[in-house]
Amino acid sequence: MSDPIPPTSRREALAVLALADAATLADLWSAYEPKPAHTVVRGPETGLVMVKGRMGGGGAPFNLGEATATRCVVTLADGEVGFGHVLGRDGERARLVALFDALGQSAAHAARVRDEVIAPLAAARAEANAAEAAETAATRVEFFTMARGDD
Repeated sequence: MSDPIPPTSRREALAVLALADAATLADLWSAYEPKPAHTVVRGPETGLVMVKGRMGGGGAPFNLGEATATRCVVTLADGEVGFGHVLGRDGERARLVALFDALGQSAAHAARVRDEVIAPLAAARAEANAAEAAETAATRVEFFTMARGDD
C-alpha cells in the first residue's frame, strides 16, 4: 500500500467528507467512474458516542451528553481500507465517506479524489462558513465604556 495523502491531509479530508450532506456525496459517487470493486468490512453500524465539553473552552473536560453516530469500514480490491464516521443514523453516508477515504489512500485514485471530491466539498464548506460569518457579523453590536471622572 502506498501513502499518497499525509496523515494531516487525511484527517482534514475525513472532516470535509464527514460534514458533507448525503445527497452531495451520492452525486459525487454516481459521477465517479469507473467504480472500484470494494467490500464492506464492518457496518454501517449506528451507536452512541459521548460528546465532551470544556468550561470556557479551556477548563476541565466534562461529559456534555451523547450523540448518535454511524460508522462503516470498507476495503478496496487492492487493499486500501477506508473509514467513515458521521453524526446521525445515515448508513449510506458513512459508507460513502469510507469509500472516498479508501480511494484517497490509493495511489491510483488519490489525486482524482482530492481534485474532484475533496476540493469541491471543502470549497463549498468554506463558502457556507463565510456566508454564516457574514450573517453573524451583520448582527454584531459594539459596546464601549466611557470613563467617568470620579476617582
